[in-house]
Amino acid sequence: MNCYCGNQQPFEECCDLIISGVNVAVSPEQIMRSRYSAYATKNAAYIYQTYASSSKKEQSIQEIQSWAEETQWLKLTIKHSDYIKNIDNSVDKELLLPTVEFCALYIHNKTFYQMSEVSRFTLENHQWRYADGDIAEHIEISHPKRNEPCLCQSNKKFKHCCSSKLA
Repeated sequence: MNCYCGNQQPFEECCDLIISGVNVAVSPEQIMRSRYSAYATKNAAYIYQTYASSSKKEQSIQEIQSWAEETQWLKLTIKHSDYIKNIDNSVDKELLLPTVEFCALYIHNKTFYQMSEVSRFTLENHQWRYADGDIAEHIEISHPKRNEPCLCQSNKKFKHCCSSKLA
């Protein structure tokens, strides 16, 4: 199975290496993808750990876990990432907070939703952390008819894909 984050490699060779601490995220986009995969695998501890220090006080592992348990993440699309590195591989300090713009499709309470956000990231102790984000769009999506293509773009008919997740 390909990674939850949308990369075309197995989860165990992609985001799981970052979530488990074997590898470190080298860019805001990589930490964003690993956080999405952590939501998909219901790993609240990792999600909490990847918040910036200034944002952690507004979060709790229990609330994150509860949300993760009630939600099924279906698809992540990265729209834009503005992370800039200098020629010597250092991070561009002139850029206030690097951002990643993404769109996520998920099911909550048997309803499809699409959320778009511009997330901001910061470096803390040489590790990328999620600072905060601005939700650009958060809408309910009506599910397709049985024989229509699935919303998650699996190239399967809805009845053979995500319709089972609504049961």
